[in-house]
Amino acid sequence: MNEVNEVRQKINLGIGYLGNMKESEIKIGPTPYETVFQIDKVRLFKYAPTVSGKTTTPLLISYALVNRPTMVDLQEDRSLVKNLLDLGVTVYMIDWGYPSRADRCLTLEDYINGYIDACVDHIRDSHDLEKINLLGICQGGVMATCYTALHQDKIANLITMVMPVDFHIEPDEIGGLLNCWMKDANVDLMVDTLGNMPGDVMNFGYLLLKPYALGVQKYVEMVDVLDKPKALTNFMRMEKWIFDSPDQAGEAFRSFNKQFYVENKFIKGEVMIGEERVDLKNITIPVLNIYAEQDHLVPPKSTLALGKHIGSKDYTVQSFPVGHIGMYVSGKVQQSLPPTIVNWLKERT
Repeated sequence: MNEVNEVRQKINLGIGYLGNMKESEIKIGPTPYETVFQIDKVRLFKYAPTVSGKTTTPLLISYALVNRPTMVDLQEDRSLVKNLLDLGVTVYMIDWGYPSRADRCLTLEDYINGYIDACVDHIRDSHDLEKINLLGICQGGVMATCYTALHQDKIANLITMVMPVDFHIEPDEIGGLLNCWMKDANVDLMVDTLGNMPGDVMNFGYLLLKPYALGVQKYVEMVDVLDKPKALTNFMRMEKWIFDSPDQAGEAFRSFNKQFYVENKFIKGEVMIGEERVDLKNITIPVLNIYAEQDHLVPPKSTLALGKHIGSKDYTVQSFPVGHIGMYVSGKVQQSLPPTIVNWLKERT
């Protein structure tokens, strides 16, 4: 009976906290920035430096097209962006925006040889540099790696995080179901019917990879934080990010699904971006490959395939004992991940 009363009290407190919670309290992306370049719906952010007297080769972050790039700047005390700034890194990030039906014909070539290349050139021109550093996350890592293979003359160092490489791995106790589902999806029917791939449909698919943990368990466990305003705010901030899912430009989604998930062309050196073939062996610059040991979306064995297919002799692997999103929201990881990146870059300056 005492336990029932305790739960009832927590629920009552939680209802009060949630009822009075303001949108500003769950703001995502608190680190100040300015939009320094824009092409179509794609914007390039430059983050305000937090320390003075330090100059580094700028670092451009390319996030996935799925979900919003604010995951790397979720809140002030858990922000990869802020932590990199505090270590003296000049940070830029691409915001892909929200594709509309007018963007349904955008291709991977538009994203890689168009948007990424334009952002890279803007940064190079602004800093009077021949090369910059590039950090790609998940699908954004795939695009960044393709870009580097095609435009290595503009990139000094490549960092990939939780990036799928081998799309035909067998599922194991960690993950791999996404690869199976995407490989068998009728992408032509979806794109021909819908134009763009709805973000909500994509998000629902990700939740189904762990239906109990992501659809039931976390909301049951939410009861334990209903009487803790700070923890409850953090929970709601995470929920806000999860369900902010942009639609996917139809033709880019079609091509990505077929070339990567269905045909596994990434490791075969057969991906075509426009008229150009992406051969990972062309990448000879330093590469840092960071993966999450408990990643159910991009299992480690998918990520680790990178080392066998690139041409670089300066290849470093670093792992952290977290899941796909834990890489960015884990306070412990955020103490060690940014210094790992910065120290690796310093050694190659």
